[in-house]
Amino acid sequence: MYAIGVRRTLIAHHFLVGGDWGPENKPHAHTYVVEARLEGPELDHHGYLVDLVEVEAQVDALVALFRQRVLNDLPEFRGLNPSVEHFARIVAEALTARITPSTLSAIEVTIWEHDQAYASYRRTL
Repeated sequence: MYAIGVRRTLIAHHFLVGGDWGPENKPHAHTYVVEARLEGPELDHHGYLVDLVEVEAQVDALVALFRQRVLNDLPEFRGLNPSVEHFARIVAEALTARITPSTLSAIEVTIWEHDQAYASYRRTL
C-alpha cells in the first residue's frame, strides 16, 4: 500500500457545548496541526499515487476555510459540538470531495489539538 501525506498548521477558535467542560466552554484558540494521509494500492502511469501538488493545494484551500475562524459559527459545525473528532471528519469528507483519483483507496485526516492530543477520521473509498 502506498501513502502520501500533507501537514498544515492553523489557528482556529471554538468553545465546547453540551456539557461542563470547564474552561473549554469559553471561546479559546488552538494551534491545530492538520495531517492528511492518502492511501492506495497502485501508482498511476506517472509513478504517482496522486499529484502531491494538487493535494497540497486542496489541503491549503480547506485549511484557509477554518483559519482564524470560530468553528462554532461555521455551517459545517451547525448542530455539533466542535470537537476535534468532528473537525477531523469534516476535513476528511471535504478532502474526499475534492480529490478522488482511481488510485486512492482511503483518506485519513488527523488533527492535533495540541502536541499530545489528536483525533483521526479515516474514510475508505
